[in-house]
Amino acid sequence: MKRVLVTGGGAGIGLAIAKRFIEDGARVLTCDVDEAALNGALEAVPGLLGLHCDVSREADLDALFGAVDHQLGGLDVLVSNVGIGGPTLPADALPPEDWRRVIDINLTASFEVTRRAIPLLKDSAGTIIIMSSAAGRYGYPNRIAYATSKWGLVGFAKTLAMELGPHDISVNAILPGAVGGERFDRVIEGRARASGRSFEEEVALGLASQSLKRIVAPAHVADLALFLTTPAGRSISGAALPIDCDLQHG
Repeated sequence: MKRVLVTGGGAGIGLAIAKRFIEDGARVLTCDVDEAALNGALEAVPGLLGLHCDVSREADLDALFGAVDHQLGGLDVLVSNVGIGGPTLPADALPPEDWRRVIDINLTASFEVTRRAIPLLKDSAGTIIIMSSAAGRYGYPNRIAYATSKWGLVGFAKTLAMELGPHDISVNAILPGAVGGERFDRVIEGRARASGRSFEEEVALGLASQSLKRIVAPAHVADLALFLTTPAGRSISGAALPIDCDLQHG
């Protein structure tokens, strides 16, 4: 039975991934800073284990890995999924504290979670999945902190793959594009406010560059994450895997 930690699993992609691993028979622990969302996830997904946690706080991370030890008894899979978007503003209008908050949550906290997980994954020859974004492949006007953090996570995953390969640990980054759900709606609303266009116009513009004119389902990202933990999937390491309906620009 796989022992899986999914950070940011209270909703969206993280919850879809946690649910998919449980369906596959895994024992899954998740965490989220949004306690209401976490409680909703625990009610909705039988067998899911959860802990309220702000991954930017050292004490919370200590508690999280205490729960990994006591509730999972080790670790086979880490899905580092926590991330925030930050404000939708041009670079010269972005407050420095907002820049730092995005970098702290998306990049530094991913490092801190992964650093703690590595000794456990060395014991199990496990798998690390880092959640980047299509913004880790392209520029992203008015979301410079987010794009920078997601580019950084690709380099993070590729470097970890080199370091941890001798321990038979596979490491990959997943780069979702437009994934349906409440967070996607908030992003589009932010773009619409910045551009003066309507919500529908922003969606149409986003889909215009895609070969497949549709929004990715969270369950499809979850299926990819699960595949990366299979014997075939663990033959892939150091990859940045887009799941974005084939964005062609950039």
